[in-house]
Amino acid sequence: MHCWLEYKMVQPLWEMVWCFLKKLKVALPSCPSPLQPPPSPLICESHVTQHRAASRMYSFYHRCKPCIGKAIALKAAKDGANIVIAVKTTHAHPKLPGTIYTAAEEIEAAGGKALPCVVDVRDEQQISNAVEKASGVYTRIDVLVNNANAISLTNTLETPTKRVDLMMNVNTRGTYLTSKACIPYLKKSKIAHILNLSPPLNLNPLWFKQHCAYTVAKYGMSMCVLGMAEEFKGEIAVNALWPKTAIHTAVMDMLGGSGIESQCRKVDIIADAAYSIFKKPKSFTGNFIIDENILKEEGIKNFDVYAVKPGHPLIPEFFLDEHPDTVMKKVESHEFKEEKPQPQPKPRSGAMEETFRIVKDSLSEDIVKATQAVYQSELSGEDGGTWFLDLKNKGGNVGSGEPSDQADVVMSMSTDDFVKMFSGKLKPSMAFMSGRLTIKGNMALAIKLEKLMNQMNARL
Repeated sequence: MHCWLEYKMVQPLWEMVWCFLKKLKVALPSCPSPLQPPPSPLICESHVTQHRAASRMYSFYHRCKPCIGKAIALKAAKDGANIVIAVKTTHAHPKLPGTIYTAAEEIEAAGGKALPCVVDVRDEQQISNAVEKASGVYTRIDVLVNNANAISLTNTLETPTKRVDLMMNVNTRGTYLTSKACIPYLKKSKIAHILNLSPPLNLNPLWFKQHCAYTVAKYGMSMCVLGMAEEFKGEIAVNALWPKTAIHTAVMDMLGGSGIESQCRKVDIIADAAYSIFKKPKSFTGNFIIDENILKEEGIKNFDVYAVKPGHPLIPEFFLDEHPDTVMKKVESHEFKEEKPQPQPKPRSGAMEETFRIVKDSLSEDIVKATQAVYQSELSGEDGGTWFLDLKNKGGNVGSGEPSDQADVVMSMSTDDFVKMFSGKLKPSMAFMSGRLTIKGNMALAIKLEKLMNQMNARL
């Protein structure tokens, strides 16, 4: 019998998920995704070539509609997987429906079996107890997927110590301890894999300057890949998987608000990429894999099938220097070289007044009701100074100077970049990641502003 264990920490609820899957020999079902399964995925043994290797896994999606873990789990559940779900919280949330028990029901409805366990990833004893309990139900662990993600995209002075500790404990420490607990079982497997959902170790300062603590915590997961791949070479394959673009999850909905999904890909692309990795031999280890790249190797050419809204521009994921647009090239030329910065072109006369006039004309009660935030912009350059956008009070308002209510978000950038951002010539995510835009305050409300910017594009 073969087993697969996975855990996932879902931000911002920071809850660990783990899935322990029992492998069965079942007849090949049809595959609804673009990635068609090979005759013997995950187990390269001739006597199972007539079956689909069902390394069943479940990545808990507690209080989450679409999510990466759920997608991987359901893909395995369709193979008839037996799954142990470990998560901290058991009660539903009004904005993120679902519990550990409804998740188990979905897994079983998809063809698998689920055993829910309540676990806090920050507690080593709870991790050990859950692994021991799982091993009492199933006989072996073949695959561990670490998908932890406690996140705070704040700079050093804006990140409370408590939040730093949380990110370190969930992302780095949680990955390390869960791997440590599972390794004795993985070493007994012929197809042992550890897969961390973490980025390539890109030491470009760009990825540290705006959210140092988060980057350090996330890179800790990636450093586990480097160390454990070498330490357990020949026994356990250890790899990392990271998306090329933003993935639509309930967390993205919460942060970006309605409409953000049009700039994302579906979770299916991660599920298919993970599936592709798990059919690799143990010698495939120490790799940092981008979802799109490995699927291209599988023969996938049409990636529109993964887009929530095919043809719509996609938000690039963090930690990658290569993005699907040309903005990054401009960023590299201005931001990465230790030279005196090139003077930015001056905005056209009256650009700020015109921009805010169009914004004001576009305001409505619906926008204000949906946003509920006050934004303050500290702009440098011609027509610069302090400007505000009130999307909290009746009817909304814009103008120069500080807002009457305390700002929820304070943004600092040049007037030229501000106009480009509202006109669609500069993506807010790229401006932020490159350091051309700094943000203080509520990051979730900052992301909501991008929707209004998209509405302005055609008019500026």
